[in-house]
Amino acid sequence: MGYMEEFKFWLEDDYFDADTKKELLAIQNDTAEIEERFYKELEFGTGGLRGIIGAGTNRMNLYTVRKATQGLANYILKQGTQAKGVAIAYDSRRMSPEFADEAALCLAANGIKAYVFETLRPTPELSFALRTLGCTAGIVVTASHNPPEYNGYKVYWEDGAQVTAPRDVDIITEVQAIKDYHTVKTMDKAAAVEAGLYQVIGKEIDDAYMVELKKQIIHPDVIKEMADDIKIVYTPLCGTGNVPVRRILSELGFKHVYVVPEQENPDPNFTTLDYPNPEDPKAFTYAINLAKEKDADIVLATDPDADRLGVYCKDTKTGEYVSFTGNMSGMLIAEYILRERKATGTMPVNPAMITTIVTTNMTFPITESYGVKLIEVLTGFKFIGEQIKLFEQTGSNNYVFGLEESYGCLAGTHARDKDAIVAVMCLCEVAAFCKKQGKTLWDMMLEMYEKYGYFKETQYTITLKGIDGSKQIAEIMNKLRENPPKAFGDLKVLKFRDYENDVVIDMETGEKTTTGLPKSNVLYFELPDNNWCCARPSGTEPKIKFYMGVKGDSVADAQAKVEKLTEDLKAVL
Repeated sequence: MGYMEEFKFWLEDDYFDADTKKELLAIQNDTAEIEERFYKELEFGTGGLRGIIGAGTNRMNLYTVRKATQGLANYILKQGTQAKGVAIAYDSRRMSPEFADEAALCLAANGIKAYVFETLRPTPELSFALRTLGCTAGIVVTASHNPPEYNGYKVYWEDGAQVTAPRDVDIITEVQAIKDYHTVKTMDKAAAVEAGLYQVIGKEIDDAYMVELKKQIIHPDVIKEMADDIKIVYTPLCGTGNVPVRRILSELGFKHVYVVPEQENPDPNFTTLDYPNPEDPKAFTYAINLAKEKDADIVLATDPDADRLGVYCKDTKTGEYVSFTGNMSGMLIAEYILRERKATGTMPVNPAMITTIVTTNMTFPITESYGVKLIEVLTGFKFIGEQIKLFEQTGSNNYVFGLEESYGCLAGTHARDKDAIVAVMCLCEVAAFCKKQGKTLWDMMLEMYEKYGYFKETQYTITLKGIDGSKQIAEIMNKLRENPPKAFGDLKVLKFRDYENDVVIDMETGEKTTTGLPKSNVLYFELPDNNWCCARPSGTEPKIKFYMGVKGDSVADAQAKVEKLTEDLKAVL
């Protein structure tokens, strides 16, 4: 069926409601808009769905969510695990509660019990909840840090991590097999509740989650001693983090926590934000103003579904607030956990830290320093969660920390996804520990640079929207794959890794080896002296991302090197 035929089907068939048809009637003379909405189905990728909210096959709406859930239900029924049920959480975005209910009622119509949070909750708490409840799967309705016009739908499996191969492909196959919307099941909510197939969850899971978070604290005595001295400014960026972050910091004893009032409450329009992303300095505008007013030590921001954490810290020497990348804040927490676990004799046997191939190379000297095994996985926290599961199954190692460059990390194994709530808690403990020694987080970061090297990372992103965008992204990747550059400026490419074709090529000898990781559309260029560059299309946005890392002799030297590498990359492209 072509896009115009699909448009007419949605406009005329009784399956679709009046509001949907009204929205489509408004664009009936706009052929380009009709094509954009109907030229394909919103792709159910390895992480689930993500797209612009609206009517159409290429949009997030009740019908695409219901269809995706029917595919998941079909998979669960084939696994024979339907009796375990599915946990569902959602964030503060437009249509999030409606999409969560739509998913729940589709599952219920298939005889699968849905456990639905009473109100919005962070993504990591969903990961915790489904494991606590013994569910076979979980769903989070969120578009993470995307602009307000987006929403999304992520699928988790019983281990608490997002689905990985081969399960992800099998679920995608089930979703794609549904060709007729009329075969997708749903039922009345009251009937689902009456049948015991729709259960509301809340406080009991919240309480258990808090108990697990507190187990990660290493020095509660230090927090108690410094709780009245440290000042914390926090913004949930109009998302899900406000209640759990305030609760955990209050229960730990921190007395001066100031929440940005303009961004305290859930706001699906993100009125005070251009982009609800803690990686964006503009997202901190209100928080920095409040920090200056309160003379805060640290400034923290969690994204709308509270799995990513952004950080600023006051540099007492200049009086300015310094921004920390996800690599930097992750390294601060990692150093603290590894150092203090070793010092207190609480480091487990066979300890391991897990990171991704695009995370800072500072992970190598840190883990080496403390005798901790370092395991690298593909980009995406689900691969870190997968390793935790393997540790439990084999007993090979004990997980101590995991992080990725995109402002996500996890201390503990209560969840199997990045958790900004536990990250806030850990970082506040680190800040208290530093304050007791008369230091700031920035002072600690500088000490780490002196100890391990001045590692610096950055990203260069090309956004290509619309029908032609995906083709252009594919062309860029094909060009780099088929004719890999021999150098970036004066930096020779030592080795070229093509994860899609599972090959590592020594550019000097031509020798070929395997990557040792699953297939993925990622290209990695190893350069001399801890320099590197990696190309990867985004799995959730119409972008191709280039990650880069360098090692310098000082903060300024590292900055100059990473700027030069960025320019050299642009020249190659």
